[in-house]
Amino acid sequence: MLLLDIAITHIAGRTRQTLVAVLGVAVGVGFSVGMAALMQGSQDDFIEQLVNTMPHVQIKDEQRTATRQPAEDVFTAAAIYGLRPTEDPRGIINPNAAVAWLTAWMPGTLSAGLRIQGVIRYSGNEVGASIIGIEPEMERKVSSIVEDFVEGDFDTLSEGGNNIVMGRRMAERLGARLGDTVRAVSSSGGTRDFRIMGLFHTGSNARDEGEAYVLLKNAQILSQRPNAVNDIRIRLADPYAAPSVARQAEARLGYRAVAWQEANEGILEALVVRNTIMYTVVAAIMLVAGFGIFNIVSTITHEKSRDIAIMKSLGFTQGDMQWLFMMEGLAIGLTGSLLGWMLGFTLTYVLSGIEFELNAAGRDMTQLPVAWSFAHYAIAAGFAVLSSAVAGYLPARKAARLHPVDIIRGAT
Repeated sequence: MLLLDIAITHIAGRTRQTLVAVLGVAVGVGFSVGMAALMQGSQDDFIEQLVNTMPHVQIKDEQRTATRQPAEDVFTAAAIYGLRPTEDPRGIINPNAAVAWLTAWMPGTLSAGLRIQGVIRYSGNEVGASIIGIEPEMERKVSSIVEDFVEGDFDTLSEGGNNIVMGRRMAERLGARLGDTVRAVSSSGGTRDFRIMGLFHTGSNARDEGEAYVLLKNAQILSQRPNAVNDIRIRLADPYAAPSVARQAEARLGYRAVAWQEANEGILEALVVRNTIMYTVVAAIMLVAGFGIFNIVSTITHEKSRDIAIMKSLGFTQGDMQWLFMMEGLAIGLTGSLLGWMLGFTLTYVLSGIEFELNAAGRDMTQLPVAWSFAHYAIAAGFAVLSSAVAGYLPARKAARLHPVDIIRGAT
């Protein structure tokens, strides 16, 4: 307590310099917390969009690698390049058995359908589209699109007939409205007329401009592939269990199963790089604040050299002197961290209340996404205290080594 009292007396004696150093740490911690909250919030919001708008696991009627070729069995030196798996118009073989097996053990729900590529035409306009044949009751359990309808209703597909629901932007590009009849043309040449019974808006351009849903049997007729299913979409109770579920499904069924993490691997890697950059910037900010602490502790050490000599003459040890000046740096760092927490909380609160309309990354945003996490405060304060400790240690080490006789004689 005596050392702490002396340390407080030292830093209080240089009020202006101490205040500048404390404010430097506070601003660094505050803006670090605000930046971390904004970047983490945007990342969490983006991942949530990925998780909610796409299947957690998707099984397609394709092989991950091409089947072994006869030449490889006959010739030991055979090497084949650029070979692609052949497309099987039958889709997934025995889809009912595959669905039953998945349902028996998988911790989630699934929907089996037929995804085909084609064109939708209306009044001289046409748009390329993914036409997805579904069973509405199964699709409702795995897709969030049910909640994104702005006109009409998803349930109209269950009424039967040649009904279709599509993205609102696709309808705008076609010049069509609810109730109009459009013509769908598949890549195999099949055509069929459908009546628009619903328009959805997810905020994702890829879906709003490029997807349309029909009954599974209608998609099979349109593509001239009776009873075919080429797409099984799975939604899990725990999205982060997707890789293990995908591996098990692919090993058993033989078809390529893609977890949402694999489908967005490049994006997730970019997020890791972004987080690394963010925390590097935080460390740089704290390093700059540390120079201010180093400067003030060094000045105090120089000015109090005779006090150091007297204290060591009275019996204070070298370790006491070192700990004294380190406490001065830590006191500035801790005070600045507490003020920085208040500033960071205020910044985060203000950012969370900003409202605007923006189309970012293909989806609509109306508010800045921020994340409230104690970890942001702990990390920022940790950097601040660490830089304060280092900034205080260097001059403290020098002060502890001073010999009282040399100081009193005026050698320093």
